[in-house]
Amino acid sequence: MDVRPHQRFSARLAIDAASISAFARAAGDENPLHHDVAYARASRYGGIVASGPQTSALLMGLAATHFSRDADMVGLEFAFRFRAAVLADDALKLEWLVAAVRPTSKPRTRVVDLYGRLCTSSGTTAVGARGRVLVTERVGTPSAP
Repeated sequence: MDVRPHQRFSARLAIDAASISAFARAAGDENPLHHDVAYARASRYGGIVASGPQTSALLMGLAATHFSRDADMVGLEFAFRFRAAVLADDALKLEWLVAAVRPTSKPRTRVVDLYGRLCTSSGTTAVGARGRVLVTERVGTPSAP
């Protein structure tokens, strides 16, 4: 897998209120902003909002999916900053930028530093992110589906 600084990868998606509620419940988050439409509409956000763990998981999932297509990949560390609410049904853009690539003492293995963000349909960065992943080229095995 050819990984170089300045490479970008992204995805677009929307998450509906039912998915937000289901994810929050699975994570043990009973905050009514994720479940109660009337409560959320009366809040400063004006509607159901996705939880921080859900938006973080979407960004980490994009990184995992991107690198694991052609390599073995594990996350080493991620950090997130929550800047704005992510409302149900908004058209979102998730994106990562490869900031640095460093070799390791293991053959075909590199540490990749990333900067990422999740943007709302208005272009607002709702979640800023930094990540570090370990990527090892596959030898003699097919790519993942």
